[in-house]
Amino acid sequence: MKFLKSSPAIVVLIIVALCLGVAVAYALTVGQTVKNIELRDAENNPKMIPALGTKLVSLFYNDADASDLNDPLADALKAKNFPKDKYEGFGIANLKDSKAPNFLIRKIIQGKIKKYNTTILTDPDLILAKAWNLGDCNNTSVIMFIGKDMKVKYVYKGAVRGEEINKVVKMVEDLIK
Repeated sequence: MKFLKSSPAIVVLIIVALCLGVAVAYALTVGQTVKNIELRDAENNPKMIPALGTKLVSLFYNDADASDLNDPLADALKAKNFPKDKYEGFGIANLKDSKAPNFLIRKIIQGKIKKYNTTILTDPDLILAKAWNLGDCNNTSVIMFIGKDMKVKYVYKGAVRGEEINKVVKMVEDLIK
């Protein structure tokens, strides 16, 4: 203890190291196993994440204010027309961080569901972000791919662009072979 008292710089370094260790512990990582959780559908009814554990699933967890951030990746995946029995993608709207009222976002989502014949869930209270340790999801998008084994195959926060899109598409091709 005498050593710590005589060297405040060491104490600061130890505290920083401990804080960094905690920060790493609160991040979803490739290889981590996840559990299905109950979110809400577009009508605000309880709904589990469909197909999780039955095939490769992509989840686009978007702040409603940044809902189009990863459309280039979604378009590239959709263009591949992967077999539905092996792969499916879903959107999840992070309502908590949005500036718009939830009822308005749900109305927009209901229209997108009908227009694109897709599934979009909602997360009114950062349920997924907390359960899967996604960290701060305000004004961003988190892309996750979960295998049949419930293990994270890919996770990325922010805009996926350029060569990273090709990498993700190739990864999906490889995982569904």
